[in-house]
Amino acid sequence: MTQHDATRELRACFRGPVHAPGDEHYDAQRAAFSPAIDAHPAVVAEALTPADVQNAVLIARQQDLRLAVQGTGHGTQVACDGALLLRTPRMAEVLVDPDRRIARIGAGARWSQVMEAAAPFGLAPITGSHATVGAAGYTLGGGVGWLSRRYGFAADSLLRAEVVSADGCLLHASADRHPDLFWALRGAGANFGVVTSMEIRLHPVARVYAGTALFPLAHARHAIARFRDLAAALPHELSVSMTLVRESSDPRASGPALLVRGCYAGDADDAVRALLPLWRAAGTPIADEFRSMTYAQTESIGATAPRQFELFADLPDALIASAVDAVTRPLGADAIEVRHWSGAIADAGPDAGPVGHRDVPFSMTIDGTADSIAALLPYATGGSFLNFLGDQARTPSAYTEADYARLRELKRAYDPHNVFGLTHNIPPADADAMNFPAVASSRNRTLTRTHRRP
Repeated sequence: MTQHDATRELRACFRGPVHAPGDEHYDAQRAAFSPAIDAHPAVVAEALTPADVQNAVLIARQQDLRLAVQGTGHGTQVACDGALLLRTPRMAEVLVDPDRRIARIGAGARWSQVMEAAAPFGLAPITGSHATVGAAGYTLGGGVGWLSRRYGFAADSLLRAEVVSADGCLLHASADRHPDLFWALRGAGANFGVVTSMEIRLHPVARVYAGTALFPLAHARHAIARFRDLAAALPHELSVSMTLVRESSDPRASGPALLVRGCYAGDADDAVRALLPLWRAAGTPIADEFRSMTYAQTESIGATAPRQFELFADLPDALIASAVDAVTRPLGADAIEVRHWSGAIADAGPDAGPVGHRDVPFSMTIDGTADSIAALLPYATGGSFLNFLGDQARTPSAYTEADYARLRELKRAYDPHNVFGLTHNIPPADADAMNFPAVASSRNRTLTRTHRRP
């Protein structure tokens, strides 16, 4: 079998466009968000329906092609050379039920679409810092945002998902149907199937008090230490990060500075009172752009590019000093963002999915090389967060040891041949993580638009 066979099979049953190397739109459709990934798949298929997704999974298996799935491309971490690349951006329908506070979201929808649909009802989803990010991939990877201390990870708001499994079946996963699969979906990324649509809980947030404030670096050590000391007492409505930057983009400042970002999901007066102790510790701001805004406008707050991400059980003075030093010395980091988690993240309860290390209170998102931050790493827990993870070898570190073992057992049950391995791979129990064996057992499966399993 060849890529030409796969292309022919796809074009015979696919409702969406199919692109082979040399076709007009092939290069545009194979592109990932990150320019570091320049993959050349054997064929690119743009799904329009769940049946398209089912057929793509079956054809990939029948033709012994690896399968890669890409929504907006933000989460693409592994090159898919020679694979069947299944793209879902055309499956982007968003429907909001304001009475139940639920949104039904297609696999290719971006957060901007969800926020636009929810805002007229005074509702909001758990989103990240950029509205262009795909809702499905973000949610399956955990999803932490400005509302997470109040309402938890995005994965905690997942209510049900329609999933195409490794054998081409269309499953419906929820707390009541396939509960083990539903547990895995809330944090294991794309390891267990292709989510064609999902339902998420929306939250009663119309306006927030949020923004950024810029301070001189002189008080940065004291300000971050004060932030650490106050963190446990901060209201859950408030999410704050403190970012050390080598060079401020604000024309009112030059050189290293401290940037405070935050969002309060509540009354502006309450927000000001909660932020005041941090302001006093940081000194007189060079610029203060905190204000009342719609939730959608929080995208203007921005975030640090996650070249490296680490979790910390505490922020001792020596670690804070090393972080300040890292952005001030030559060849150091460009930015280090310190964020407080906890709140609803840590209080999710026993039925929560495997996402994250919920009990770890602090993180650092680092724009810098490993050499530039070597002094910080001895303080880190060694854990990570799937949405911010670039190193495939560290995938197990995104989970607790018990959750990772459970995920591998579930992977053996739902995807024993590692069909969905071109991702932050969780290999089946007793399998080689990098082995993608031929799966001849699926060759006789009939291609269909309606094949389902309860």
